Amino acid sequence: MPRRKQSPQVPAPSVATLESRSARTATRGVALFCHGGTVANLEPPRERALSLVRMRAIEQYVHDTCADRGIGTYVVRYRVAGWNGAAADAYADVRWSLDRIREEHGPDVPVVLVGHSMGGRAALRAGGDPQVGAVCALAPWTPPGEPVAHLRGRTVAILHGRGDRWVPAALSADFAVRAQRAGARVARFTIAGGHTMLRRAPLWHAFARDVVLAGTGIEPMRPDVEDALRLPAPEGLAVPL
Repeated sequence: MPRRKQSPQVPAPSVATLESRSARTATRGVALFCHGGTVANLEPPRERALSLVRMRAIEQYVHDTCADRGIGTYVVRYRVAGWNGAAADAYADVRWSLDRIREEHGPDVPVVLVGHSMGGRAALRAGGDPQVGAVCALAPWTPPGEPVAHLRGRTVAILHGRGDRWVPAALSADFAVRAQRAGARVARFTIAGGHTMLRRAPLWHAFARDVVLAGTGIEPMRPDVEDALRLPAPEGLAVPL
């Protein structure tokens, strides 16, 4: 994960914030988008940070294509930009966001977590929440030893750039194997390009949309993902896209 140069500290907000867009029909499901960050940083995320800009673009696409089908979308803005060791600040903010979504929509509306980089790590950590129907992890930062037992019985779809130099694809490959062994339903795909998801961006966007629609029960899982979910390691955990 990249380390951001430290600037004079700005006080972090006491709670995270949620940017939301409502479904255009009765809400049938919710997608929560979790942006990336840094290893250690106690400052609030910058408004124009690339990780936040990219996640907003994916959220916009999913809302534009799914709101008429009952999908509401949220982007969590973390209190601080870093994971910060045992504090796991991004994970704490995703859990806080899930509580707020429950308050608004009730406990029965399915939620799909879509996370990139550090946000992918936070989404995977929160994937055991009973309201989460699936986790879509985009180039997730999953260090060795990242917990997997809580994902037993859960659906996890991972997409990672083969040329990623910030978060090597080998990290999510190891995570996928361990999660599958722990009883998770895991499909992992690789794609040409790096960490920013800019190369072949439409494929990243469509992948997130399709996992959201399936994880909320609105559509069946798309065939290539469903096929990968059925395959044992390593066949279903390194599928080129």
